[in-house]
Amino acid sequence: MTNTTQSAEPRQSAPAQTEQRGELGPRMKGSDILVAALEREGVECIFAYPGGASMEFHQSLTRSKIRTILPRHEQGGAFAAEGYARATGKAGVCMATSGPGATNLITGLADAYMDSIPVVAVTGQVPQAMIGKGAFQETDFFGLTLPVVKHSYLITDINEIPRVIKEAFYIATSGRPGPVIVDVPKNIQQAETQPVWPKEITLRGYNPVKRADDVVLNEIIGLIEKAERPVLYVGGGIISSNAGEELRKFAHATQIPVTSTIMGCGAFPEEDPLALKFLGMHGTAYANWAVNGDPKNGTPGADLLLAFGVRFDDRVTGKVDKFAEQGTIVHIDIDASEINKNKPAHLPVVADIKDALHRLNEMIAARPIQQKFTGWNKQIAEWKTKAPLRYRITDEVLKSHHVKDFMGGDASQVILPQYAIELLYELTKGEAIITTGVGQHQMWAAQYYKYKFPRQLLTSAGLGAMGYGYPAALGAKVAQPHRQVVDIDGDGSFLMNVQELATAHIEKIAAKALILNNQHLGMVVQWEDRFYAGNRGHTYLGDPENMKQIYPDYIAMAKSFNVPAERVIYKKDLRAAMQRMLDSDQPYVLDVITPYTEHVLPFIRAGGTIKDMIYQEY
Repeated sequence: MTNTTQSAEPRQSAPAQTEQRGELGPRMKGSDILVAALEREGVECIFAYPGGASMEFHQSLTRSKIRTILPRHEQGGAFAAEGYARATGKAGVCMATSGPGATNLITGLADAYMDSIPVVAVTGQVPQAMIGKGAFQETDFFGLTLPVVKHSYLITDINEIPRVIKEAFYIATSGRPGPVIVDVPKNIQQAETQPVWPKEITLRGYNPVKRADDVVLNEIIGLIEKAERPVLYVGGGIISSNAGEELRKFAHATQIPVTSTIMGCGAFPEEDPLALKFLGMHGTAYANWAVNGDPKNGTPGADLLLAFGVRFDDRVTGKVDKFAEQGTIVHIDIDASEINKNKPAHLPVVADIKDALHRLNEMIAARPIQQKFTGWNKQIAEWKTKAPLRYRITDEVLKSHHVKDFMGGDASQVILPQYAIELLYELTKGEAIITTGVGQHQMWAAQYYKYKFPRQLLTSAGLGAMGYGYPAALGAKVAQPHRQVVDIDGDGSFLMNVQELATAHIEKIAAKALILNNQHLGMVVQWEDRFYAGNRGHTYLGDPENMKQIYPDYIAMAKSFNVPAERVIYKKDLRAAMQRMLDSDQPYVLDVITPYTEHVLPFIRAGGTIKDMIYQEY
């Protein structure tokens, strides 16, 4: 049984068709066939938590060359598989048992679906004879996940396993990537057959390779030649298609400034003079002005918006009909369903962005664009000078109980979260892979760490799943063991999957956690301050009966997992402590105490416009 839910692909009510000619193997159990199929797909590791309906798989994995990593919660396993996938571009693999084990994967699958990340999730299911009978630990995982996966399989015949696994990896990684589930009843795992290993895949109605025609690409070049104020607006599609090099070449050849979504951070090096960093709700003021214009001074924004591999999500656009309203919009995306979904495009193009950029670069090399947009780039440079990303200790910080209770009244030693991230950038020379939880720290991580290359910022952008950061860091570190991997997290997000410290220690995965600990749900507090007169709606995470205490005690918690940890309260101690964290060859927790009164700026309220942007002007 199969079903496809991603809108770019057709629904299928019948099994997809894969070429069956192939190698005939020896007689094997279903569980052994599935593990052998994973090996044939080049799977290096799997994040798998065992249970009654999946223990046959785990028995088979004990005889496999695949590294099995035991997360301490299935959600942690799903997020770790995502971190692996985001760091490599290959499919991450996770596994769980039936019922609650499988349902614990759903948040990770939804996150992968929203951010177009290739993940293959294998789940055990109750025996076929018990399906629909309300058996112990039975859930309809196939049905539950339909809205949040690219494709679904419930295996009903042991002979389907080799075909299904090969299809699952192909579907997950081709076209617009996404998660695929493979649900396998226990009796199928225990049955035996001679597997046929297919050599080719032919999926009726699924054509993931999409190319723009030359006429359309020439039209894009014509629009660039006529433009005076073009902007490149790029997203996760650039990274998914491995088109970073093509983007850099295109931007430098045309001298068009580049802004990105959060998902697109690192697609274009942020230290490049053409870089505007990211735009939208908490994006840079100058990126937002470049796209929408500066209403205070009446300065116009982009007259041509080249939207490459983006989906015009609400955190970027705000009030969508006012977004980029002065410009001609060219939208290139591999998923036809994204075209005109949120924002109408004047020139819509369904195509793979890597191929499109490669051919645009060839056209430009043959006929260089004469317009270099000198005046436009001068205007943007003025905007960068007017409103750079900066921060200062505010009166609210000076008056807060943070200074009184934790700092002994010495406000000069306050650690602002922006400073901690800038220091991390300095000490890692901008080379670390960064993961995040969700909240203020996530936005500051995007703002104050300058990303040099694709697959460097790994964050839950579309779903916004708290608890994502540290499990994703584990997956990224497994994928890139020689790279420094740091989770920039908040105290609220980190607590949600704190059990994965056990995984880090036992599996010797040296992923680091930098907790910006303000004892609050910081982003919700910011909204409370802005829109609810500062009324606290259950956003304090500390102990209200002892506000002088840091609660919970992450240092004691980390040490209980045998993970080195230390806390920093004073600015003078931060550099040395952060260096100790980075120098450690073990997982490490650095708990940095920061004030809860700090707000992320710039800020455009949800559904707002450029006129609503709050920013610090210098």
